[in-house]
Amino acid sequence: MKLQQLRYLVAVVGYGSFNKASQALYVSQPTMSKAVEDLEREMGITILARTNRGVTLTEEGTRFLSYARQVVEQADLLEEQYKGSAPARRVFSISSQHYAFVVNAFVRLVEEVGRDRYEFSLREGRTADIIEDVRLGRSELGVIYLSHFNAEVMERVCRNAGLSFTDLFTATPHVFVGRNNPLAQRSSVTLDDLVPYPRLSYDQGERNSFYFAEELYSVAEAPKSIVVLDRATLFNLLIGLDGYTISSGVLSSDLNGTDIVSVPLEGDEVMRIGYLQQTGRPLSPVAKRYLGHLRAYIAEYGEADPR
Repeated sequence: MKLQQLRYLVAVVGYGSFNKASQALYVSQPTMSKAVEDLEREMGITILARTNRGVTLTEEGTRFLSYARQVVEQADLLEEQYKGSAPARRVFSISSQHYAFVVNAFVRLVEEVGRDRYEFSLREGRTADIIEDVRLGRSELGVIYLSHFNAEVMERVCRNAGLSFTDLFTATPHVFVGRNNPLAQRSSVTLDDLVPYPRLSYDQGERNSFYFAEELYSVAEAPKSIVVLDRATLFNLLIGLDGYTISSGVLSSDLNGTDIVSVPLEGDEVMRIGYLQQTGRPLSPVAKRYLGHLRAYIAEYGEADPR
């Protein structure tokens, strides 16, 4: 097994095809294809499933790639440290439910490494997609929440996907409403107070289970309900329709302005917000730096209980 074979494999998976990866690395496609085939033969496993549309990882390949990435990342760091080479390109991907504090920490990370070469990805999406991103190695971290209601199911789903969940902080539930919403002036609200207003929630696609919902109290009565795909649309509807959504209460005026207000929601639920990673895979230095920024940002908010 050679380091160059691992580099080729990581590139092929990242670009989704041998053709695109070979163009990006200025290597002939036959050379790259043979290198990966030789690696598979030596390891005695099939890493990639090849189709006319490109390549996908097999189950064994998913596990193998997580280790291959670690080797390549550590080799880049060694070369940078001891060979006096140019700083290695920092590569980092994270998938998350729709939390402004995740974006804020991402911004701080980019500002920190701004002088370096980097390739970062931030994906806000559906809960099932977040789990799949981390399982397949498309993202190193996935940020989701657990509650009394969904913890048992979600922990089993993550465990079956080979993922571990680490708590970051615990938050009491809040509702986000527009500043002109009558509820915005309240010191707290109840679920009954919310009934007259449109409930806004994020679409979960085929996994539209209450357990995968991004919002607490997903089974509570809501005569008026609107499902959206992205955070910008949700916030526009909060203001335009006097709607509400239930979230952590950690709201960023830097990203979302001052037209959205966070109001405590009375109840016995909590949000254990944390991150997913592949079980047994050490975090990269960039991921650790990101989590440092995330914890520092959360610590600025008194409502959250940092872990």
